[in-house]
Amino acid sequence: MAGVAVSAGTPTAIGTRSLWLVPAAVLLVGASVLAEYVRWRHTRFRCTAERLEIEFRFVVHARKSLLRERIRGADLTANPLHRAFGVAALSIGTGQQEKIVLSPLARADAEALRAELLHRLPEPATADGPLATLDPRWIRYAPVSFVAPTLGLAAFGTLFKVADWFGAGGGLLKWLLDLFGDLPLTASIVLLLTLAMVAGVAGAAGLFAEMWWHYRLDREAGGTLHVRRGLLTTRSTTVEERRLRGIELVEPLGARLAGAARVDAIATGMPRDDEDKTESKTLLPAAPRAVAHDVAAKVLGERIDAVALVPHPPAARGRRLRWASAAVLAPVLVLLLLGALLTDVLLVLGGVLAVVALPVAVLLALDAHRGLGHGSRGRYLVLRAGSVRRSTAVLSRDGVIGWTVKQSVFQRRRGLATFTATTAAGAGAYAIRDADAAEGLAFAVGAVPGVLAQFASAPAEATRP
Repeated sequence: MAGVAVSAGTPTAIGTRSLWLVPAAVLLVGASVLAEYVRWRHTRFRCTAERLEIEFRFVVHARKSLLRERIRGADLTANPLHRAFGVAALSIGTGQQEKIVLSPLARADAEALRAELLHRLPEPATADGPLATLDPRWIRYAPVSFVAPTLGLAAFGTLFKVADWFGAGGGLLKWLLDLFGDLPLTASIVLLLTLAMVAGVAGAAGLFAEMWWHYRLDREAGGTLHVRRGLLTTRSTTVEERRLRGIELVEPLGARLAGAARVDAIATGMPRDDEDKTESKTLLPAAPRAVAHDVAAKVLGERIDAVALVPHPPAARGRRLRWASAAVLAPVLVLLLLGALLTDVLLVLGGVLAVVALPVAVLLALDAHRGLGHGSRGRYLVLRAGSVRRSTAVLSRDGVIGWTVKQSVFQRRRGLATFTATTAAGAGAYAIRDADAAEGLAFAVGAVPGVLAQFASAPAEATRP
């Protein structure tokens, strides 16, 4: 809380040149310490054969409990302060909105409680040892992500924001431009952007190290996958294999060009991305594609890299080319119209945008079509789509609880349809986009027998005399 008070109060103190914030900061820190002491002093928890319960009894009385059979995850987190005192925070949840956080517990007690809550098999399976460990060379994939330019621009923005606190924002920009001597303004701006990208690369590498250092994936006794990672803040995530419905091989454009991919779990009870738990489902960070396929095979018990996927028809390529062209030409036409009405500068910008962005959009559209595909192997379905973020979803057949078939007017004219497999795990729905309507329907019918059979036969029966 002292760090929060200093970081929040410093810019205000500089702007107002007032010392009244010092006693306010002391009061804030003192009140926070007192509140945390009261919470710790009057909180109790217990774990029975049926429930995990936590109770707070002070001015108000609050009790919360979770049925042990509904618990889907128990994650450990220990920031540097926790680690200094040998404690950790244990977050237990059902995968929905119900959650109990025990913070802090002694590290050994937290580990023991996590194991007790999750290892529920009557005859615990034997542990297989590590399925994957971190190779420090994987850090080379961090700079090719979209995080690098974002961090670089954020670093420069923060630098100028701090300079503004002292009223030196304009002076800082002039000083930076003066560093490049007599170079033209355009060249100076390009160099500044290059410096920002260098800072972003360093930041992305540091962020990868903080998140994934000491990474290890284990299959533990009791039928669970256990992910441990973290440099300063250590994290421990557990996925029960009986809740696992497949994996997702994710290849962002930069990582794919570098030959890398990551592996995410598709499991019931996993937090959604919008719950600030994006990394909780990741079983393997960005790593060489061969390593990702090996880890996926160890987790699933089936190799997916050898599955022959059915390509999608040329009409699907045409749809992507039209979407890409429209996405570029719409702003170009707006700039050209405004340029004709206002200034020639907008005409130049529109022309530059068309020349630069249109070829890129066409290449991405062609790549997106090449990435489309679907197939099956053993008890798994394989669905692939995407270009900027290519995703290969591997779903167990018994995890698919339904199909949604959609056909727009334009798809119907070209004999295409989108088939979406519905599941209670992961994102909840995984689509086969713009597949041949007849072939896609046959695939969906055969993928999960009995779900679509009556609908697939309805048109044929309707045509009988």
